Amino acid sequence: MAPIIKPPKLTYNTAHKRSASSALSPPANIRNKFSPLMDLKDTDNDQSDNIEIDTPEVSWVRRAGDKMQLLSFGHHVYSTDQRYELLFKDPNDWQLRISYLNERDGGHYECQVSTHPPIAFTVYLAIIVPQLEITDERGVQVKDKFYYVGSTIELKCYITKVPQPSQFIVWRHETTSLNYDTSRGGISVKTDILTNGAKSRLFIANAQTSDSGKYTCSLTDIASTSVTVHVLNGETPAAMQHGGSNRCGRLHSLWVIITFAWILFRLS
Repeated sequence: MAPIIKPPKLTYNTAHKRSASSALSPPANIRNKFSPLMDLKDTDNDQSDNIEIDTPEVSWVRRAGDKMQLLSFGHHVYSTDQRYELLFKDPNDWQLRISYLNERDGGHYECQVSTHPPIAFTVYLAIIVPQLEITDERGVQVKDKFYYVGSTIELKCYITKVPQPSQFIVWRHETTSLNYDTSRGGISVKTDILTNGAKSRLFIANAQTSDSGKYTCSLTDIASTSVTVHVLNGETPAAMQHGGSNRCGRLHSLWVIITFAWILFRLS
């Protein structure tokens, strides 16, 4: 779910600041509410004033140092970036939605209300980039892993830089989801929530050659990583690699012989 930031009561002649965070893929909603008759409170002096707003205009801008980029004004979006969307709900709910987040979207966003003097609410949007890593049973990071027929495949997926990993962790073999796979049997997925992320372990008992292929660990549709598993039927990984080299060598020798024969034919 996209985060929605609810600000406190706006302070007269003061720009409020808040922080918010969002993961990469889901959209981020930044929300601001105000009423035609606002209670403007100075939190330092605990004094309140009322100011009546006569049909104000609300705008969203993005700040980058001394530069300001106008994103919306009133009910219209002025940015050429189509990922920005303005959502309004009567009577006073103004939301800026950013779809398909990336790291460059992080920074300060400001909601401005055209009162006299102006009222502004600033929020800092921090983009969280999860880190995923697959290791073998010994905790060694791998991109290719070899097993023998009949052994147990054990892979671990470590997910870090996610303070609250509420999203679902999914294991896939090629395009088949393994979390609730009951057709093959012998598949087990165990996930532990850690302080800064999660650890998910995949076990596949009695490995067969049909279990070879690409295995992917993903945090829903936000981030993923993969490893290629090779299940060997009595062959060793070195033999597979040498066998491939020998085949290439034989093909190269055959090409040389054919070329040499063609040259002799042309000379005769």
